[in-house]
Amino acid sequence: MNASEIAIPELNYLFIKNREKVHYQSSVAELVEYAIINGEGSLAATGALAADTGCFTGRAPYDRFIVRDTLTENSIWWGSVNQPISGASFDELFEQVGAYFNGKAIFVRDAIAGANDSHSIAVRTVTETAYQNIFVNNLFIRPASPDPAARPEWSILAAPGYTCADPEKYGLHHPNFVIINFTRKVILIAGTGYTGEIKKSIFSVLNYILPLQKHVLSMHCSANTDQDGHTALFFGLSGTGKTTLSADRERMLVGDDEHGWDDHGIFNFEGGCYAKCIGLDEDKEPEIFRAVRFGALIENINFFPGTRTPNYDDVSKTENTRVAYPIHHVVDSVSGGRAPAPKHIFFLTADAFGVLPPVSLLSPTQAMYHFMSGYTAKVAGTEVGIKEPKAIFSACFGEAFLPLHPAHYAELLRARLAGNHIDVWLINTGWIAGPYGIGRRIKLGYTRSIIKAALTGVLKEATFRTHPVFGFRYPTCCPDVPDSVLDPVQLWPDESAYYAKANQLAKLFIDNFKKYEDEVSEDVLSASPTTLESASIV
Repeated sequence: MNASEIAIPELNYLFIKNREKVHYQSSVAELVEYAIINGEGSLAATGALAADTGCFTGRAPYDRFIVRDTLTENSIWWGSVNQPISGASFDELFEQVGAYFNGKAIFVRDAIAGANDSHSIAVRTVTETAYQNIFVNNLFIRPASPDPAARPEWSILAAPGYTCADPEKYGLHHPNFVIINFTRKVILIAGTGYTGEIKKSIFSVLNYILPLQKHVLSMHCSANTDQDGHTALFFGLSGTGKTTLSADRERMLVGDDEHGWDDHGIFNFEGGCYAKCIGLDEDKEPEIFRAVRFGALIENINFFPGTRTPNYDDVSKTENTRVAYPIHHVVDSVSGGRAPAPKHIFFLTADAFGVLPPVSLLSPTQAMYHFMSGYTAKVAGTEVGIKEPKAIFSACFGEAFLPLHPAHYAELLRARLAGNHIDVWLINTGWIAGPYGIGRRIKLGYTRSIIKAALTGVLKEATFRTHPVFGFRYPTCCPDVPDSVLDPVQLWPDESAYYAKANQLAKLFIDNFKKYEDEVSEDVLSASPTTLESASIV
């Protein structure tokens, strides 16, 4: 056996028999060359590779499945999020996708998910395209000495060119699919070139393994810290400011999206960032803007005509334009991906009803309630048919990636909060002085001042009031923020209109939480908002 054969892993266990066209652990420079030669993308003026992901420019949650077998039957939170598929269907599709790779030039990369050796998993990813392999290199943790002879614990086959000819036969909805098999520890991603499916599939795996087997809280959040080890976590759905607020020039980024929390602190699941590009501006988000350089992958963007300069305001392909880059592209990031347990947790919500205060302090049970609720709102124009604010609830701020019931994660949060003097803040980055269309969005500068005051301890020294509907306490003053901005009622022209809207939002919270009532304790249920009688509103 010659040296070149030794450097290529054996892939028969993935039904891939061809070894002549396997590119193993290729450098980023080699992958960029392959991508350009194969017509997968072009080099931007920034030095980043610009690639299109095909007809899918986002995840396809309706086409994601988990194999239902003796391991998962009684542990998975089955439903619209976690759709079951039979082991027999998986086995046939597994063999077909593996065989699809035979005879093709393919790219294989061994990497790690989890920056804590006690909880990490080794992952082998086989991709049909070079740009997908760049993504894997950027988003997963890069091992110092990968061993091609070793067989990693988990494997991913990502084949955007393969589509199922008979979806109904296998219980699929469409020719494309994502299937996770926890018993065989294999993920199939077929018919879609959107790289986010790779990242979120492994996140779903860790969301199952770590809480269930190791009692580690897995979290969909960003994290930063400072030189004194004062760590902060930022939870929030799309559009709430999670990436923007965690990218603080005065603090060090631990990670922008996925973390675990054990007895010793927090750790990043990833080795890079996957940030939105829409409206990217150097002044507003300098860390992300400067990370778009050679080695980064920008997806589904357009260039300014006649140039190779990305036009981040052009959303003609999709509003979900993205950039993937290794975390060392961020100056002063935490290269080891680990930090002490948090002192502060921020739940971010863009409340388009104009009801929630810009900042509130939550009790532990209120924290569990709002963690399980995962509230934000969409406004008119974001989706067809939305003409007024629409409440969005995503359990644990990442419902699409939760294999277990949300109460499982909430109880782990309770355990982490117990006796550790951790402040949990609910931050409204949305509207004040009225709902969307009447009020105005709170200034980013005010929100940054609120975050800073919370982190320094100044905010907790303020005088607090208790909200009559939601029950949490909110401060009446904060440095560099007008007092009137902090009171959700004061800026509304009509107090009774405010409380009517607060009642409306409270009822939406209550209705959403009904599906959890049988799985949570009474103290969490008691943290629910309470609607006011009309006579009390005036």
